[in-house]
Amino acid sequence: MRLNKFISESGACSRRAADAWISSGRVAVNGKQAALGTRVAAGDVVEVDGKPLGTSRNAVYIALNKPRGIACTTERHVAGNIVDFIGHHERIFPIGRLDKDSEGLILLTNNGDIVNGILRAEHGHEKEYLVTVERPVTATFLAMMASGVKIGGEKTRPCVVARIGPATFRMVLTQGLNRQIRRMCSALGYRVQSLRRVRIMHIRLGTLAPGRWRELSATEVRPLLATVAGRSAAG
Repeated sequence: MRLNKFISESGACSRRAADAWISSGRVAVNGKQAALGTRVAAGDVVEVDGKPLGTSRNAVYIALNKPRGIACTTERHVAGNIVDFIGHHERIFPIGRLDKDSEGLILLTNNGDIVNGILRAEHGHEKEYLVTVERPVTATFLAMMASGVKIGGEKTRPCVVARIGPATFRMVLTQGLNRQIRRMCSALGYRVQSLRRVRIMHIRLGTLAPGRWRELSATEVRPLLATVAGRSAAG
């Protein structure tokens, strides 16, 4: 098995992150620094930063209602990191990110294979948000948000936007630029007061209370695994 696949299946991180770890010299196999393309076999000892890495026994898929102030990082030295917040017995990591100042649905897993299948922009997976800004929104503002806003020299993809209150709107994105909604609002002269993600693909936040998490059902997991199968078939 390729080393990056072994690391991702252990639940430590995605394959892409594993490649970065290997390139930076953080990974050793049987006491020797590993290289990209290294293969491992049964009985080999894989270490990351000098600590042995085991293979997770059970696949874990979690939906968390992330509260504000929790950081979507696996770096344990970061105060308020999401891994310590959940305290799961398996080594899990978030699929994508949700800003520290934002709240709502985020998925976590120990299956590194599904991460890229879910996050790749060309797959066009939907993410739905409820956004409140500091003053009433206008029809012009909503139309501009829907058609695309130029941020960082790049115009955002067209998306679905609908008013649900004087200063609150629903937004469905199929891309995930860094702090995208906040930057789009700022470019149009608005400041986000609250931002909550309520859906990722077919998985909804529902009535899950802030700070609580639940395991995904088999019905919810099946389409996530299909993103991996689709990628493999395409490759």
